[in-house]
Amino acid sequence: MDLLTQIGQGLWNAFQMAWEVWWALVLGFLLSGIVQAWVPRERMERALGGRGPRTVALATGLGAASSSCSYAAVAIAKSIFQKGGSLAGAMVFQFASTNLVFELGIVLWVFIGWQFTFAELVGGVLLIALMWLGIRLLVTRQQEEEARERALAASTGHEHHSAGGASRFLSLEAWSDVAHNFRGDAQMLWKEITAGFLIAGFIALLPMDFFNGLFLTDRGGSGQLLENVVLGPVVAVLAFVCSVGNVPLAAVLWAGGISFAGVISFIYADLLIIPLVLVYRRYYGGRLTVVIVGLMFTAIVISALAVDGIFSAAGLVPSERPSIDSIAARGISWNYTTALNIVFTIVAAGLVALTLRRGARDPICGMTVDRRKALTLDMDGQTYYFCGSGCRAKFEARLKATEEVAAEAG
Repeated sequence: MDLLTQIGQGLWNAFQMAWEVWWALVLGFLLSGIVQAWVPRERMERALGGRGPRTVALATGLGAASSSCSYAAVAIAKSIFQKGGSLAGAMVFQFASTNLVFELGIVLWVFIGWQFTFAELVGGVLLIALMWLGIRLLVTRQQEEEARERALAASTGHEHHSAGGASRFLSLEAWSDVAHNFRGDAQMLWKEITAGFLIAGFIALLPMDFFNGLFLTDRGGSGQLLENVVLGPVVAVLAFVCSVGNVPLAAVLWAGGISFAGVISFIYADLLIIPLVLVYRRYYGGRLTVVIVGLMFTAIVISALAVDGIFSAAGLVPSERPSIDSIAARGISWNYTTALNIVFTIVAAGLVALTLRRGARDPICGMTVDRRKALTLDMDGQTYYFCGSGCRAKFEARLKATEEVAAEAG
């Protein structure tokens, strides 16, 4: 019975985390759908195609105005990169979207105080600068273009074309394009997202003594600082899903004795969780993924140490911690999150409904594709629709194998 109780609590934790970020996830995929459907490649190339400071500033601004969900940020960054944006611009957008957004700052403030919100912003800017510099030094133009080819091949399953000019922004056809992009991104990533929430829910069941021992709470000093700031991202890989959703667990760790720098590095590492690393590999290839992950980890550690030093010198590190009970008491209630979840659930339902007009199911992967733009195959008076050439080739190979078996049997 105790085991069943623990399983139920883990599932409940996972649900609460999903509830906390559901609206942001829908918003992020919506923005990704808009980018894919409405922004021409040439415009994206001009906006985020460079590697210089102007591109970094623009990508930072666009990211800060976007969704705070890590999965959605990665999906939008992929869209930017596919449409001609630089890898530096795409990666900067990801970090800005998960560390500089308004909703993240509010949740941090509510849970553990304004100092963490301020630290998140200061460290986020430094993190972005380090990531940009690292990509410029370690990734060549040729490697970037090879990665772009792979990202195009690893699309969400359907190639989206621009819906046209601003005159069509309010048309049903334009929004149908957005809806298909939205549904395609969601279908591609739902397994990774579900796995992430479940991992987070059950890791949260570990006793606080475990975390206190892991982060050397009783030792203090530079030894704890260095150990915390390195292990923070490692724990984060196993403990949370999206940047907003990780804040409650970060608050529990802070209440349990983790250092200020450890909290900051923990929060920054939302783009390093295992499901997202698998997504990077799918988009950019194994070799470039190793470089990206290495740069992220290094930038996170350096930024967290720098912020800790700055805030300690300025006397801004909180001297009092909340109780664990006050952190754990938070749950689902009627608040702005509930209201936003209701609104964006309606938005998601409307977008999915729009795909029913022109949608068809890929017989291989199950992806919902746009009949007007999908690859097709006509056989025996029936038209089959495919998300890409890979699924069509598999379908043709399956039909050929079936015909060969039938021929041998006949």
